Amino acid sequence: MARKEYAFYPGCSSQLKASASNYLTSVNAMCKTLDVKLTPIPDWNCCGASIGYAGAGELQRHVLNARNFALAEAHLPGQDVVATCAACWLNARESKEKLHGSAQLLADTNEALKEAGLRYEGKADVRHMVEVLIEDFGYDELKKPVVKPLEGVKFAGYVGCQTNRPFGIAGESFENPLYLDKLVETVGGEALTKYDQKVTCCGGALAFSEPEKSQKQIRDIVEAAYDQGADMIVTPCPLCQANVEVYQSEINQRQGTKFAMPVTYYSQLMTVAYGGTAREAGLDGHLIQPVKLQELAAKK
Repeated sequence: MARKEYAFYPGCSSQLKASASNYLTSVNAMCKTLDVKLTPIPDWNCCGASIGYAGAGELQRHVLNARNFALAEAHLPGQDVVATCAACWLNARESKEKLHGSAQLLADTNEALKEAGLRYEGKADVRHMVEVLIEDFGYDELKKPVVKPLEGVKFAGYVGCQTNRPFGIAGESFENPLYLDKLVETVGGEALTKYDQKVTCCGGALAFSEPEKSQKQIRDIVEAAYDQGADMIVTPCPLCQANVEVYQSEINQRQGTKFAMPVTYYSQLMTVAYGGTAREAGLDGHLIQPVKLQELAAKK
């Protein structure tokens, strides 16, 4: 039996060959070291993070999340639902709060779920993976498996907005959350605590409709990391990771910059520090190669 067990909601971006599949690779390696069992919710569906707001009503969006909860409650009773994607976590948290705050919405949701033979009971909590690491393990426990400290590597902790507002991580400031800095220090890296863009939106929702505004956000995020002497950015959000990495080349073409700032996940740092290979850490899944992490992973 594993040390900890959770009902896992992977989210669309972590699927095989999707934009954040390397995130899931590193999460799996990290969890193996920590003796954590993530059991995917059977037949899970999209949380509706994008289209749910753009083209559907409130009921439909909350039914999508309630279906995942109901499946977890039916197949993995007693286990918290854990998401690695910030958008999935945010949407699921919102649905849970709305359903618990409105008897009518709850009744309408269960009426819809009845068509699939399901019922939402509200028994399962929904948590982001970083909450699990911080609350169920703690920094001291997370430090124990470190065999390859990330010494000499400087990280700008980019939290973004979705894991920060409106819910945030318990005990953390909305203006200056410190958990990424603490995770970096836990695995032996140098956290750049004066990085001033850590809670700025990456402009993900504007990437196609208003790319100039989105790329202005990304440029500020990357420039601030360079200003602090960062070797790479680290984030808990797949959308932030993709936007800030992918659009650097376009910004370079349009604005004459020479950005090449790697953008990594906290789980990749932990996997390397725990002795994992570059492949186990998903470091082969980047457009901008995190060379210093790859070099550390290759060391015997």
